[in-house]
Amino acid sequence: MTWCIDPAEPFGVYLHIPFCASRCDYCAFATWTDRHHLTEPYLAAVRADIERAVAAGMPVATSIFVGGGTPSMVPGDELAAVVAAVPIVPGAEITVECNPDDVTAELIDTYAAAGVNRVSIGVQSMASHVLGTLGRHHDQRNVERAVAAVREVGLASFNLDLIYGAAGESVADWEATLRSVLALEPPHVSAYGLTVEPGTPLAAQPDRHPDDDDQADKYDVADTLLTEAGLANYEISNWARPGHECRHNLLYWRQQDYRGFGCAAHSHRAGRRWWNVRTPDRYIELVGAGAPTEAAGETLDTATRAFEKLELELRMRDGVPLEALDGDALPGLVERRRDRWVLTRAGRLMQNEISLRLRT
Repeated sequence: MTWCIDPAEPFGVYLHIPFCASRCDYCAFATWTDRHHLTEPYLAAVRADIERAVAAGMPVATSIFVGGGTPSMVPGDELAAVVAAVPIVPGAEITVECNPDDVTAELIDTYAAAGVNRVSIGVQSMASHVLGTLGRHHDQRNVERAVAAVREVGLASFNLDLIYGAAGESVADWEATLRSVLALEPPHVSAYGLTVEPGTPLAAQPDRHPDDDDQADKYDVADTLLTEAGLANYEISNWARPGHECRHNLLYWRQQDYRGFGCAAHSHRAGRRWWNVRTPDRYIELVGAGAPTEAAGETLDTATRAFEKLELELRMRDGVPLEALDGDALPGLVERRRDRWVLTRAGRLMQNEISLRLRT
């Protein structure tokens, strides 16, 4: 594929690492716990795929995001070699997702040598019983050690990733998690309501499904505490100190272009989305044969793309243009800021319903 993109425009690269030590009960991602023997050939295939795309004219990246799976469980030097294969602009944001139990100063130093300047640490909860309910097994004390390691190496930024709404988690448990996390003074926090994905262990147990009212109460607590701590909400589920917003995620939310490498990784170019074959075995085979790795794709028509643009804008702090919404009919849910309608905290909880009123 030939890429013709304005060099001044952001361009992202996503690298998918599909290996995990165990699968969380809520996870529907393309991850495997029984294919660690494929780590070396898989990383080699991702690197070869990147080199092939660069030779075909892929733009220089303004951001890289390494997700999974659990990227931090593969050898740091091998992952660093894959990251280093992506051409980047000066000052590019490069993020790696990490399990707190994996993080050491040595690992972060290896990442930093390859240009990584941001990590996202999967905390989810600081309560042991809640982690157990989610099917997570990390030691929450290692969250503190991981943050200390990041600071020791001197990375420019980091995120702590949280989930609320698990069975057995009280509002007090959630507040305690937030206060423990805020004591670490993170520059960025993501807090997502637990969702039930088809085919997961969580989906098969309705008694463990999250309650909407409980999640609304916990969102209210999160927004209050995070805002008081100086982290501003810039997307429904994301809060950051000024200058620490995730540039890679902003690229997704602004419908900008990106290329995904690895099994099941998604790409986007000018309204066309496509995704790679799902399994690491098949991905390795196709790259080795010099064949395309795409499994399927879709091209959005103009109207659909325009509506999706507004849906995404509605989630962010700058909101949507006045003409996109009858804000006067939504008192308390949106507020006018100059020439935009912006969701209030109550409105963020109703975002799906409000998006049905958008007009292109």
